[in-house]
Amino acid sequence: MHGTRLTPDLLLRAYAEGLFPMAERRDDPTLYWVSPERRGVIPLDGFHVPRRLARTLRSGRFSLTSDLAFPEVMRACAAPAPGREESWINDEILRLYTALHAGGHAHSVECWQDGALAGGLYGVSLGAAFFGESMFSRRTDASKAALVHLVGLLRRGGYVLLDTQFLTSHLARFGAVEIPRAQYLGLLQTALGRPAAWPADGELQTD
Repeated sequence: MHGTRLTPDLLLRAYAEGLFPMAERRDDPTLYWVSPERRGVIPLDGFHVPRRLARTLRSGRFSLTSDLAFPEVMRACAAPAPGREESWINDEILRLYTALHAGGHAHSVECWQDGALAGGLYGVSLGAAFFGESMFSRRTDASKAALVHLVGLLRRGGYVLLDTQFLTSHLARFGAVEIPRAQYLGLLQTALGRPAAWPADGELQTD
């Protein structure tokens, strides 16, 4: 992605067309557009919470917030971790999505344990679509707890599409499926034509 410097507005226009940017490595300044032939989505009415995780959530081990530590969540998602030494989140991605967050188009969910950031996720909000970008976990089940609360938040806010970009075995346990690009684009256009509201932090509750 050379030439014109990418702006938050151009980025949102790309999302509306089914595109999203990635970098090859965190130290590579170049971005490229991605539009998978098969797209991962989590049907909000088909989301499944495994029993063990449900017990963990009921135990009160974690506390959940939204938009309280967006830059910290992004940096944690980009940081090396066991089994994930490299990252597609470079400095340009950090700059762009921090700007989207400042403009109300990117949000984070934070999972805390004993006052420390234990896990979380972030993504982009456009119309009634939410595009999950990345998640991280420093404590067992922390990112999973963040995902459960994200789905609850999206349901309350009137969202109709949760895009995970790719399907992984981890996400499949929660009901994620893979659909053809054409079907995804149809769902996306429907979602873009509907209003949705990201609930304020005080409205984020334990499900």
